[in-house]
Amino acid sequence: MKIAVGADHGGFFLKEAIKKFLEEEGYEVVDVGTYSEESVDYPEYGYRVAKLVADGEVDRGIVMCGTGIGISISANKVKGIRAALVTNEYMAEMAARHNNANVLAMGGRVITPEIGKRLVKIWLTTPFDGGRHQRRVNLISRIEEGKLEKGV
Repeated sequence: MKIAVGADHGGFFLKEAIKKFLEEEGYEVVDVGTYSEESVDYPEYGYRVAKLVADGEVDRGIVMCGTGIGISISANKVKGIRAALVTNEYMAEMAARHNNANVLAMGGRVITPEIGKRLVKIWLTTPFDGGRHQRRVNLISRIEEGKLEKGV
């Protein structure tokens, strides 16, 4: 599996830890930056990762900023992306199991690298349940396409 990772300065150290963890687990990693703690703008890195996922160049993406909020919002602006911000194990599981999230977002100032590694592992190894959850994911896609009508 090929995974893109990206972060701003607030998520840099978490990104480095997650990148090393993924490589040790045998995943192919595409690092889109940033490559230091120097201040940068998170939307650029959220977009870079999301675009790789949406275009099918990687299987999944992981984005990080200080809180994970801004970079997840940015990633979700790319058509076809379902970026889920997670802070605990249950959220990581549900992001995969119920939402079929293709991008995981975390905050480098919110969680430790050890917690981040656990969340990534859960997200990557939890299957999507499908069924009623697929119907809901399909509704999200319809919203994205501007095709969801009132009263659905």
